[in-house]
Amino acid sequence: MQRPLSRREMLGICKGGFGALAFTSMFGVLPFGCDRPKTSAADTDLYLGAHYMPKAKNIIFLYMDGGVSQVDSFDPKPRLAKENGQDPRKKFKVDATQFDNVGKILKSPWEFKQYGECGMPVSSLFPHIATCVDDIALIRSMTSNFPEHTNANYFLHTGSGIQGRPSMGSWMTYGLGSENRNIPGYVVLDGGLIPPGGLDNFKNGFLPASYQASILRAGAEPVANIKPLEKVNNLQEEKLQFIKQLDNSLIGKMGEADAVESAISNYELAYKMQSSIPELTEFKEESKATKKLYGFDSDDPHTRGYAAQCLLARRLVERGVRFIELTCPKVAADRWDQHSNLRDGHERNAHAVDQPIAGLLKDLKSRGMLEDTLVVWTGEFGRTPFAQGTDGRDHNPSAFSMWMAGAGVKGGTIFGKTDEYGYRVIENEVTIHDMHATIMHLMGINHEQLTFRFGGRDMRLTDVHGHVMKDILA
Repeated sequence: MQRPLSRREMLGICKGGFGALAFTSMFGVLPFGCDRPKTSAADTDLYLGAHYMPKAKNIIFLYMDGGVSQVDSFDPKPRLAKENGQDPRKKFKVDATQFDNVGKILKSPWEFKQYGECGMPVSSLFPHIATCVDDIALIRSMTSNFPEHTNANYFLHTGSGIQGRPSMGSWMTYGLGSENRNIPGYVVLDGGLIPPGGLDNFKNGFLPASYQASILRAGAEPVANIKPLEKVNNLQEEKLQFIKQLDNSLIGKMGEADAVESAISNYELAYKMQSSIPELTEFKEESKATKKLYGFDSDDPHTRGYAAQCLLARRLVERGVRFIELTCPKVAADRWDQHSNLRDGHERNAHAVDQPIAGLLKDLKSRGMLEDTLVVWTGEFGRTPFAQGTDGRDHNPSAFSMWMAGAGVKGGTIFGKTDEYGYRVIENEVTIHDMHATIMHLMGINHEQLTFRFGGRDMRLTDVHGHVMKDILA
């Protein structure tokens, strides 16, 4: 054009564009908190940050803190019964263990039976989860790089055995954002046990601070200060507005400041949570049948507590929360870390989580939500097939079992194989990086492409590793 437009001419030419702009703001915006642009025509409105059409919209991560024994849960080994009490060193090479207290070969105290149309073997530790095996893809060939809890927990959660990296929940919300503007996109439900390594398992690392987990506690007040102290609503709003003005003035002097900008967004989100969280954590609308399904009527207070966590996880999924992690309840035997008293400790932990997890799977399925919700169950490593002392099992990073269920997962599948003792993987070894790559794949993310520039290079959850487990995908 040869001359500047007048205001009237500009409005006349662009009037259709204003309507399109409004339409875009309603239907084509990035999900809340997602900074990445749309990358393919196949992306849906809720997944403009995804690389391709996702199978899963949300993740529920059931973290079994301490390391469940694979040979006592999902990987039966008859040879342990045949050679019970014999010296393991005469049968196979024994690796150095955490406490260097190697006892005799120890058979499982629990019986295994086959369940479902797929005939998947499950021990009597998990009678309720056993009824859901046709929806479960069991991976028996998991391995970890670390034999000690803290580093193994960092590895499981962040893809690195050292402190300070972003957790997978942070990566998910960084890549995909959240569907709910009033609740954080990454939530950890605290069952009473923060795992070794502490809250750094759930932190944002070098990602912007707004992507760290929000921790909801059990009880009447899941978030501190969730109830406003001001008697007049306007008074709180004015305080928040004043704080925002102070923060914005600081940004104006300092330039870009992630910590300050994240603080502003967190204040705003906290204000919105004051109305959404109380409604979320009240189960008045849930039927008696639903509560019974989860185990609210159990005589075990730990079962009731974990049932509330699982039901709350379903309600968070309904509200569009992207990533929900559940930590274990604090039973009398502590976490799944039975260096002694294997029978008592594993039974107490299993009784606390078995019915609530099965109730969650069945409830999601009955509501049609399991089709786009990915449920992941795992610990940080497994246990030895021989005893520590006389009645415990030591850490074993060389082989353990985990499972996935729901969106995009081929139910009734068993993948991978361990040796006759359940000690080492002999077929289809799966690493923590492979697990992360598979989870991200189901969420519509190419794990090699979701990166963040830090320390002079593009960082990602799977580092330079990771392969998608295609054999367990539907």
